Amino acid sequence: MDYKFYYCGVNELTDVFLNQLHQATFLEAIAVFFGLVSVWLAKKEHILVYPTGIVSVIIYIWITYQYQLYGDMGVNTYYLVMSIYGWYFWTRTVDNQFQVPITKNNHKENLITCTLAVTSFLIIRFALNFTDSVVPTWDALTTATAVTGMWLMARKKLENWIAWIITDLISIPLYLYKGLPLTGCQFLIFTILATWGYFTWKKQLELRESQS
Repeated sequence: MDYKFYYCGVNELTDVFLNQLHQATFLEAIAVFFGLVSVWLAKKEHILVYPTGIVSVIIYIWITYQYQLYGDMGVNTYYLVMSIYGWYFWTRTVDNQFQVPITKNNHKENLITCTLAVTSFLIIRFALNFTDSVVPTWDALTTATAVTGMWLMARKKLENWIAWIITDLISIPLYLYKGLPLTGCQFLIFTILATWGYFTWKKQLELRESQS
């Protein structure tokens, strides 16, 4: 291996990243902050996941429009709607007690989930043919998995974390490529939090099942 060439390549990538970081906007920083707080609260099953998430997605609707990430602009609009629905669903109570526990998909729900993901991808990928998106396939893929993840989270399904992990892993290079380094770093942290969230929810689900 030509280590000198490798070293120069790493330096160039580092310089590009630092330059992008320097150009990151204050608005993006606010969106990143509220996005991270929202995922942290989701892991803890805290209802404030939704109002903090709403702040982040409203900002990202504007940012993704500016950067021609139309699929992500659409999914953030969807996030806004699903956040309102999830906020309602999570706070439904009976005798002042929360009635919505963490659950896993059954076979029928797994089929519905897969159908939602595939159908979303095909529709979004087709729609992006009529835009100036420069990464339509990746844009459609992240959007489809995010659409699925948000629906599962609103229904408090354990599998929502799997969908988010896939979304986050794809989004890291996508946003770095588009010149949004803070958002790219955010998705790296999201991946860690989503993995942590999965095991936290899984443990809580197993504990509840053992007590029933």
